[in-house]
Amino acid sequence: MSTEALGAAKTYAARHGYEIDANRELIGMGAANAGAGLAAGMVVNGSLSKTAVNGGAGAKSQVSGLVAAALTLLTLLFLTPVFESLPEATLAAVVIAAVVELVDVGALRRLWNLATPLTRRLYGGADRGDFWGAAAAMTGVLVFSTLPGLVIGVVISLLLLLARASRPHVAELVRSGHGLWVDLARRTALDKDGGTAAEGALVVRVESGLFFANADAVRAGVRALAAERAEAHGIRLVVLDAETVPFIDVAAADMLVTLAKDLARDGIRLVLARDIGRVRVVLRMATTKAELPPVHRDIDTAIAAELPPRG
Repeated sequence: MSTEALGAAKTYAARHGYEIDANRELIGMGAANAGAGLAAGMVVNGSLSKTAVNGGAGAKSQVSGLVAAALTLLTLLFLTPVFESLPEATLAAVVIAAVVELVDVGALRRLWNLATPLTRRLYGGADRGDFWGAAAAMTGVLVFSTLPGLVIGVVISLLLLLARASRPHVAELVRSGHGLWVDLARRTALDKDGGTAAEGALVVRVESGLFFANADAVRAGVRALAAERAEAHGIRLVVLDAETVPFIDVAAADMLVTLAKDLARDGIRLVLARDIGRVRVVLRMATTKAELPPVHRDIDTAIAAELPPRG
């Protein structure tokens, strides 16, 4: 129930431009329920539908709750005969009229349109992950209730997160017309020559952190690219650009050692470029100096040092 209350609070906080502290909200909810339990009171909770009705009536502060409580008490004591024969459908119509404005069809359309032919080719169905998560949550709320809908949305979001993290995009980099190393699949129209690969080298970039869940997928992706380019262009060097890798764990560090050995059997040398922060620390602590592939300041330095021009 606290999930539903927090969802309602965040929805209206975003709408009216104020901040909420989730920890304070949950502590307050827990304290209120503890007090209600000790005093044999009713369960305390926030409701998205009741919050929507309150907001639709123009409420601006917690005084609205006091006013609603006072009016409820007056109704129970003196006005019950007036509302006794009122159809429940009337109450439902009031709630629907207040909640319908929370259904943001435009936001769903925007999430759907985020996908492009290129991103669909690179990421498949996960490219529309935000849309599917939002659609699943909305369907769950409409079919079941607010809380089950939130749970469905959270579960779908976690599954999509795992799917994205476990199979990151391994990009092949080429030098653009401006001298920058860019993704071959994403090169812009400004690069009229389409990018230039380094002769005898394959430069790759992993668009994710490296950890146990995606280590094998990254290893397989780099090996597949290396095998393809070795057959077509006879590469002798693979440079892994680590600038876009925000973190690495021990399993991934071991994977890099194994990948270096795999490529060495095919006569290809693996080196790293631009390892920063936590990646540098973990690599040096989790592997020995003999096992760790050579690390260079940047891609150009790596190619110049490891692949000197043939003369």
